[in-house]
Amino acid sequence: MADPDPRLLSIAAAFAGGRAVHSVRPLGNGNINATYRVDGAEGETFVLQRLNTAVFPEPRRVMANLLVVGRHVEERLRREAAGRRERRWVFPRVLTATNGEAWLETEGEFWRAISHVPRATSLDQLETPGQAREVGYGLGRFHALLHDLPCDQLADTLEGFHITPGYLAAYHALCRQQAATATATATAESRPGADPEREAWAHHFVARREALAGVLERAKAAGALPLRPIHGDPKVNNVLLDADTGQAVALIDLDTVKPGLVHYDIGDGLRSACNPLGEETLTPEAVVFDLDLCAALLEGYGAAAGFFLTPAEHDHLFDAIRLLSFELGLRFFSDHLAGNVYFHTARPGHNLDRALVQFHLTASIEAREAEIRGLLARLREGR
Repeated sequence: MADPDPRLLSIAAAFAGGRAVHSVRPLGNGNINATYRVDGAEGETFVLQRLNTAVFPEPRRVMANLLVVGRHVEERLRREAAGRRERRWVFPRVLTATNGEAWLETEGEFWRAISHVPRATSLDQLETPGQAREVGYGLGRFHALLHDLPCDQLADTLEGFHITPGYLAAYHALCRQQAATATATATAESRPGADPEREAWAHHFVARREALAGVLERAKAAGALPLRPIHGDPKVNNVLLDADTGQAVALIDLDTVKPGLVHYDIGDGLRSACNPLGEETLTPEAVVFDLDLCAALLEGYGAAAGFFLTPAEHDHLFDAIRLLSFELGLRFFSDHLAGNVYFHTARPGHNLDRALVQFHLTASIEAREAEIRGLLARLREGR
């Protein structure tokens, strides 16, 4: 093992409460923040992160949200403990640095630390309905703990996030810009991973579904769908499972917590969980939305959070499931056309491959609409 970076050790020590730090090691495979596991000389462990201020330009607002949410959840869990709720649930706790703040700014970087969730693991891909049920329960538990937190206590740290009409408008602006460029043909030929045939298919796919983009935003604007605290990025590996029982015990990566529609989380969670081939498959035409995983995830979600959803929120759940996969495909495709300026890529055409995976997933969801609506009816009925 390489010698620890003295600078990382120094930053970690600022969150260690005066105790010695033994090691700082990279943790996880996230593409946004730099994340490390810190082990203290006395056996304690916590997570250290350098926030990506290009993605989160106002990191203090991110931390303010975490503190508000943490206080609310802590009080809810305290009341539950008094009522003898037996299932374990852990909410990562923000640690205080030696400067008395919940963060440390040094050399132009923004650092924070949170408590480590013990005896827990995560999955990148679901294999069984039992796992899907626990992932659904984890998301539902998170929503249930926060459903009564007033949204005016939270900042919108990612304005425009999951607002599909905004992504569609950006896509059209990009297409117009490229069409108006005198060297448009040369630009297309020089684009990394350019593939005119598959790009034409993707353009056609988007054109046929443009009317979908505003369905949730119109309902929100009409007052049918209320703003609630949401996670913002409830992909499968953000739900931690107990290493012994396999039960969901925590939802992590809370930087995207903000006011929003629970539909964003439910749709994104199902998009992530119900594609057994995964987001990085090289055979997008083989992607199928897995109904068994969907049924189990909805069952787990309903067991934890079904009590607070309004009839109008239920009415728009299928729209959300279809929309969120389409939205991510649109974002990947736009980034491919723009030259891969947002999403990290590992090869030419990577974002085009990713877009086609999401578009084929959307098509599979549409083909299974009747079955999915049947599963949503069971959620609505509480069974």
